[in-house]
Amino acid sequence: MTDSLQYSADGPILVAGGYGTVGSALTALLAPDFPLLLTGRTPERGNELASRHGASVRRWDLLDPTPFDASVRAVVSTVNDPHDRVLSAAVEAGIPYVDITRWTSRVARAATLAGQKSPSAPVYLSSGWMGGVTNVVAAALAEELGGASTIDVSIRYDVNDIAGLDSVDFIDRLGQDFEVMQQGNPITVSPLTDTRWVDFPGSRTKVGRIDTPEQFTFPMTLGAETASTRIGFSSHASTTALLAAKKVGLFRWGRGDRFTPLRRGLLYSPGKGGSAQVRIDVTGPSGTTSATIVDPQGQAHLTAVGGALAVRQALADDAQPGVTFPESLPNPRRTVSELESFGVAVLRA
Repeated sequence: MTDSLQYSADGPILVAGGYGTVGSALTALLAPDFPLLLTGRTPERGNELASRHGASVRRWDLLDPTPFDASVRAVVSTVNDPHDRVLSAAVEAGIPYVDITRWTSRVARAATLAGQKSPSAPVYLSSGWMGGVTNVVAAALAEELGGASTIDVSIRYDVNDIAGLDSVDFIDRLGQDFEVMQQGNPITVSPLTDTRWVDFPGSRTKVGRIDTPEQFTFPMTLGAETASTRIGFSSHASTTALLAAKKVGLFRWGRGDRFTPLRRGLLYSPGKGGSAQVRIDVTGPSGTTSATIVDPQGQAHLTAVGGALAVRQALADDAQPGVTFPESLPNPRRTVSELESFGVAVLRA
């Protein structure tokens, strides 16, 4: 299994999973400015999207050992890459790489793998919640305060959002404890515990712990002594059902494939559309401040926005080689100001 990518300054941007739910949204954002190559397991599913945006589409099944080769300008991954094929091929070829899909353990693995390969191009692991948009806004708030000692992220997940089944992939991790930093010390917490009520625009939502990559990176990148992320749902019934399932141990004894429909059925009920909302509260040397990210086009669009911003950063003239997280990029407040052009609001309390 020897994939071969080559860097081409005039080549397309390769979007792995470019016709999936998030990939399609990202394709629409990038197509006006860049030629695109969309890849996936069943390229015929991407033909109409590719035709609409003047892109090309090819098969690259990451579970099929058949080698893949292409000449491209940059690579962005919107799919699960269990064997790090996309990452390895891009880094070995010296091609700018962006990833917006990894969970915490896989972010750590990707950072380690990429670091061992001494990348000669940018490697942006933008897998914080919603393509790293949360990370960038948190960094901007920390910059205002002269630093961040505590960062609390609260997510309001709209169960009516237009989303693919992979959007609730996190539900399969609700039976796994995870580590976070609290007051400068690592502690182990359980998902959906330590609940609290949080105010969002037009609603008050009960949120509980969830494992996300920004909790892993914020202590290292922003120096936060405490980093926490919690999630709640627009449907109180969904919140109640998940908390009850957690209490009876469903996510531990029902981990196998046999129970996948039951686990995901607690949350997956895509509708005609919903609003993605994320509240970030930061405490630093100059006090406490907060902001709420609101994308009326939903979570897939907001994740794609994070990916589009990361791609532009990776291709910037001043981009530096090596592994970088979204909150480490220069001028986070300028990046936040760009969100408005994508229809994303950042509301200040």
